[in-house]
Amino acid sequence: MSEDLVFSHETYLSPFTWRYGSTAMRRIWSEAHKRRLWRRIWVALAEAEGAAGLVSAEQVADLRAHQDAVDLARAQAIEREIRHDLMAEVRAYAEQCPVGGGIIHLGATSMDVEDNAEALRIREALDLLLLRLRTLLLAFARRIDETASAATIAFTHLQPAEPTTTGYRLAQYAQDLWLDWQDLSRLRATLRGKGFKGAVGTSASYAELLAGNDVTPDELERRIMGALDLDAVPVATQTYPRKQDYQVLSALAGLAQSLYKFAFDLRILQSPPIGEWAEPFGARQVGSSAMPFKRNPIDAENVDSLARLLAALPRVAWDNAAHSLLERTLDDSANRRSVLPEAFLIGDELLLRCGRLIEGLQIDGAASARLLAAYGPFAASERLLMLAARRGGDRQALHEVIREHSLRAWAAVREGLANPIVELLCADPRIASYVPSDEARALLDASHYVGDAPARARDFAAMLRRELGGERAEHG
Repeated sequence: MSEDLVFSHETYLSPFTWRYGSTAMRRIWSEAHKRRLWRRIWVALAEAEGAAGLVSAEQVADLRAHQDAVDLARAQAIEREIRHDLMAEVRAYAEQCPVGGGIIHLGATSMDVEDNAEALRIREALDLLLLRLRTLLLAFARRIDETASAATIAFTHLQPAEPTTTGYRLAQYAQDLWLDWQDLSRLRATLRGKGFKGAVGTSASYAELLAGNDVTPDELERRIMGALDLDAVPVATQTYPRKQDYQVLSALAGLAQSLYKFAFDLRILQSPPIGEWAEPFGARQVGSSAMPFKRNPIDAENVDSLARLLAALPRVAWDNAAHSLLERTLDDSANRRSVLPEAFLIGDELLLRCGRLIEGLQIDGAASARLLAAYGPFAASERLLMLAARRGGDRQALHEVIREHSLRAWAAVREGLANPIVELLCADPRIASYVPSDEARALLDASHYVGDAPARARDFAAMLRRELGGERAEHG
């Protein structure tokens, strides 16, 4: 532990200290908040022990009176001597409590306090992320409704395919995020603390403390955990199962994956050859130090950069769980100080940035029309084929006619010319004998070849608002 406890930009600071994540999320993972939670747990322990007749009401009241008076400088001074952060906090707290100081941590082991505090912090952090995710999903619902019928060309294999709508495309991202919402909500509901089970999870210290008392260790634990409004795992070692951390980080990585895809697709669609989408760009924003004309998708790139880091963190939690040998090893402790808060701070930053992206997303209708004009008739030719076949044409022969014209049209498009396929097909007597040119032109208008995508998109947006308690959409 460093003796220099004054931190500034003259020394290394994590970018999560000041650059990424919100003040609210940083507060949850702050050292001071952690120690206030420790003290809250010690008070709950003392209250339960007071109810069992083990400590006096005056001792409990003294602890309660000083519960929030964390003196980090004093605790860290003690830690430099004894090299144990929790015991340093015990001693700093005890110095403030002349009546109750002697009964702090009575019967407990460090992880009875630390793991329950960690579960409480994870729950607070999940609550904040779920609030942000709800806001993001409702923002997606609004944009889905606005663009549900706005036709554009879809891409498969990064090649132009059939038409879709912008709203339906947005609904795909929102659907992934809705699955993340369900996963994170389920995880939040099933989150557990260690409880109070002592050094190896057997509650032996509490059984000894309560010998001759009508209160059992299980009853003591239930009283403490009830005060914390936190359920305990039924069995534990010295810690709660580290698999829980793995589940938490995996769910956060799943959220990051959904946001990564949205941001990556935005980057592709912002590329000038497509030019259909663009992230918001400030009036005085600088895109490049060398090329003043650049409008780089910096927020989307930032999302993908941070999401890539979050995706790597579950592996650390996997190792922590797999290598927690027998009743406990300490080789998870140092990295958990980093991976847990950073995973949540990344998730926090991703949701905030993606909220700005979807709220300010610029959609160029002219670019969509250009893409449809260039590539849509190729897909819409299927409609022409089906109608001509229904009217008596040879499906295989007509398919070959359309294929021949399509190859000629593709060559023209690759040369930067307007797509000639509509004129080529309408002028071909082998087509016109079954479908007159006016009717064929209407069929080859790809903007209407989007199936039930508009209805599906609107239905999905309505479901999100219904499940999340969001505002009602106004349809024109």
